[in-house]
Amino acid sequence: QVQFVESGGGLVQPGGSLRLSCTASGPAFASSAMSWFRQYPGTERELVAGISGDAYGRNYMDPVVGRFTISRDNGKNTVYLDMRDLKPEDTAVYYCNAGYYRPTFDSWGQGTQVVVSS
Repeated sequence: QVQFVESGGGLVQPGGSLRLSCTASGPAFASSAMSWFRQYPGTERELVAGISGDAYGRNYMDPVVGRFTISRDNGKNTVYLDMRDLKPEDTAVYYCNAGYYRPTFDSWGQGTQVVVSS
């Protein structure tokens, strides 16, 4: 049973920065691509960024290119999302899951809320 625990969200002013963390259980973490997704109220989760198991491959959705950076620490079973120059439209609940473009598992963590507001 894979479990994801997200943290690091909060309230930040426009232009500010946050670092999100996601710790995943399971022995196959180091070989698994991981991704961050976000969800607005009443909508489906959308891919934000993905990273390959070896961290050489990364992909980002267009609205976050140049502002968000995904990284991972396989020794800690943790994937990060560094967000800078945050905008009000980045306000959402952020989740992680295995996979590069699509989530691998149907189960999700509790997510972490990001609110960008002055």
